[in-house]
Amino acid sequence: MPHQPESTPTDAQPQESSETHAPTAAADGTDYAKLIDQFGADPLTDTQIDRLPDHPAIRRRTFYAGRDVDRYLAAAAAGDPHAIVTGVGPSGSLHLGHVLPLYLAKRFQDATGATVYLPLSDDEKLFSRDLDFETIGEYTRENLRDVLAVGFDPERTRIVVDTADADVIYPIAASLAARLTPATVEAVYGESDNVGMGFYPAVQATHLLLPQLVGGRQPTLVPIAVDQDPHVRVSRDLADAEALPVEKPGALLSRFLPGLDGPGKLSSSDDAPTIELTDDRATVAETIRTHAYTGGRATVAEHRERGGDPTVDIPFQYLRYLFEPDDDELARIERAYREGDLLSGELKQLAIDRIADVLEAHQVRRKALGNLSDELEPYRLTAAERRRALDAAGVPQAP
Repeated sequence: MPHQPESTPTDAQPQESSETHAPTAAADGTDYAKLIDQFGADPLTDTQIDRLPDHPAIRRRTFYAGRDVDRYLAAAAAGDPHAIVTGVGPSGSLHLGHVLPLYLAKRFQDATGATVYLPLSDDEKLFSRDLDFETIGEYTRENLRDVLAVGFDPERTRIVVDTADADVIYPIAASLAARLTPATVEAVYGESDNVGMGFYPAVQATHLLLPQLVGGRQPTLVPIAVDQDPHVRVSRDLADAEALPVEKPGALLSRFLPGLDGPGKLSSSDDAPTIELTDDRATVAETIRTHAYTGGRATVAEHRERGGDPTVDIPFQYLRYLFEPDDDELARIERAYREGDLLSGELKQLAIDRIADVLEAHQVRRKALGNLSDELEPYRLTAAERRRALDAAGVPQAP
């Protein structure tokens, strides 16, 4: 499954109409309206936002476009089966960029009873990173503890690790790969560095179709950064062309969360500073104070006179992204910063406190986990679910 943290989002508030929200170029230079036009997605409407689960990332249009959102909303409202798919690419420790998709999926599950599928693409990291299986395995085990600490309902959640669940993932991916031409893969992903990456789009499609292969035809929504929409498009094409009992997966597309050093995408695989989910309060404070780009002025006097710019200020963007849930308080902080009443150091401290509070609560739940295998067992695909998925994909029983 495409792991959103490589490009998870936020930016300044866009110019929006009263009904359909189609943002223009943002502070980081990204033309979000052009991206959705290019990919053929639809801006989220006010009506859709009101019907989606209440969450800061939805209210504040961090998620701003989608595919087949109405079908998903109709199923949720009727109490019919519906699913969310998001995942993790275990190439390092989880950081702030991973918080939103995981906790957003939990919010959907709590609000609508959605089934949540969480694939961990450990094999893809062997293809795309300079890592060996032993290192990837260590990251996978630690990442699983963070996923479990979110607190998903095991009755409505399935966690899939590609190599551990190869008995179901690989046969389905192989059947889909037979229908994917090299030209299609290259057109969507570009030229592959190795044969593994050339095959991997079929595995990604398996992740996104798996809820329906296991649980029957149902709307599936994939919260993902807008630049990772190709993963969804490939699976939609396969669902449309194949004689499979599935609907095209839908999507919620989001803006980018900038790294601490300024506008851009937050990634776990480069040298930019990040805040990991296991960082303590002192580490969070040191990282933000040392590395967070601000929209403040050069001197206190100038800041008092002219005010700061929250559209490029990373501590403010992190508050807007998730860590200040109260819209009125966020508006107060923004106004005080623009007017110069709130200094950059004070805004950094607000962000430190909010982020550390969220991480400490997460860490308490993480520390309370027992043996990983025992904790993971209720979330794994059952033998019956594995067989249903293989049967739905037309994979015969092994001799």
